Amino acid sequence: MSFLLPLNEKEKENFNALNKENLDFIRRRYNKVNRWVIADMVRRSAYRYPNKPALIFNDETLTFSQLEAEANRFSNSLLAAGIKKYDRVAILAHNTIHHVITWLGTAKAGGVYLAVNYLLRGKDISFCINHSESKVFIVEDTLYDLVKDVLDDMPTVKTLVWSNPGNGIQAQDGFYDFDTWYKEHPATEPDVELNIEDPVQMTYTSGTETLPKGVILNNQSLISEYTGCIIDGEYSPDDICLNALPIFHCAQRDCFLNPCLMLGATNILLEANPKQIMQYIEKYKATMFFAPPTVWIGLLRHPDFDKYDLSSVTKGYYGASIMPVEVLKELQKRFPNCQRFYNYYGQTELSPYHTILKPEFQISKAGSAGMGGLNMESRIENIEHEPISVAGEPGEICGRGPHSLMLYFKEADKTEQTLAHGWFHSGDIGVLDEDNYITVVDRKKDMVKTGGENVPSREVEEVIYQDSRVSEVAVIGLPHETWVEGVTAAIVPKAGQIIKEEEIINLCQENLARFKVPKGIVFIDELPKTPSGKILKRDLRQKYSDFYK
Repeated sequence: MSFLLPLNEKEKENFNALNKENLDFIRRRYNKVNRWVIADMVRRSAYRYPNKPALIFNDETLTFSQLEAEANRFSNSLLAAGIKKYDRVAILAHNTIHHVITWLGTAKAGGVYLAVNYLLRGKDISFCINHSESKVFIVEDTLYDLVKDVLDDMPTVKTLVWSNPGNGIQAQDGFYDFDTWYKEHPATEPDVELNIEDPVQMTYTSGTETLPKGVILNNQSLISEYTGCIIDGEYSPDDICLNALPIFHCAQRDCFLNPCLMLGATNILLEANPKQIMQYIEKYKATMFFAPPTVWIGLLRHPDFDKYDLSSVTKGYYGASIMPVEVLKELQKRFPNCQRFYNYYGQTELSPYHTILKPEFQISKAGSAGMGGLNMESRIENIEHEPISVAGEPGEICGRGPHSLMLYFKEADKTEQTLAHGWFHSGDIGVLDEDNYITVVDRKKDMVKTGGENVPSREVEEVIYQDSRVSEVAVIGLPHETWVEGVTAAIVPKAGQIIKEEEIINLCQENLARFKVPKGIVFIDELPKTPSGKILKRDLRQKYSDFYK
């Protein structure tokens, strides 16, 4: 409420009662005073650090006060366009100020922000837009070709916005120009009632099915996760965080960008190659940097590594896969002031941070995913959903705490299954050691994790089966120096048929996002199977473990 009317006599009489109806009234009446939501976090940082840089992108800087004003303008533009609470606002964009403003402004309007993976294409993107029933769709100019052929297949979209972050490409017909569209609106905070239980973010994640699932997270999930990252990851308001991985991905966005905005630290936006990462570290004196091991290795192996001053980095973070001990030792040696490395493990459904391996255990617990974070509990379950306490006995990794998703959108049965027995079920298989530290040993779901992205094996197999010469195929992940796991197809040709590797690669390139295309093909006479006919993919992974060496 923008103002408070005096209490009437009945309200005064019941004001001190403790019952649901009265407490709901009190919560609504003082909503702006006591709420804890995403929409308020930049304003609170602006209160503490009004003139401090919040975002740096392409040499453009927004202070916290300026970022708050721009987010308010965008929010008011959404409300003027007819966005109601919980309406979805989708964006297809790189790491830009426009992208961050969209996220923050959508939260302020009470909408649900949806960042679309720009590694997808055409029908995969239109599925996300249509399944989510998004009302607004923001498209960056350089990514327009990904969706130009499917825009007419998005009936729920009422407003198209053209994001031009300095590329000079004019808006296509039917699009509003981003800056023109939102900057005509006031920078005053919108008068919207928001609550901690409100959904605020939606992310599509792939499972073993070919269709992705829409993960809905609320304010509580994200703010509690941000708090855990700040405490467990030892972030400081004095930090300068280099965000080089895509912020459409929850790891970069919700473990680093947003916690730093909440804390009052400075964020640099970048999506670049190793050389540009090193240039930006030197230029802006970045103090913290996150990347999967593949990117850290890429920095170490770059021929210009020793030309840059990287001494400002004091904290390093990684995830998606385990950091080899020898690589970790080399990083600590060649990043002279960075002796503290942290391994985050989690899932989109947990906002996404679940466990952490802290610096003091990087060597003694090498390979471990650590323990549950500040606001999380973890356990290993057997097939009967009973906790396993015996060291080394494998089971499914489960977690519970305020980070957890609200639901899978339009997927009641899958939500029930995932949250069965009061725990989130990750689909990953892990073991505990004698100190209750978790190590991930396998995946219950048939998934390849390549370069930090999940690839459902079945999706790739379905494409390969389009070749009529294929008798059987099994897609697995094999150790790969660059991608950690390389998508690999083991193919049994039909009798008398000859298939060339490039034919399969070309077929996949025509039908799949680039990161899903196999890095290699193995032609074999038969697939290993159990007596019941189930393919033994573990046997394939063991047999061809040195395939990319």
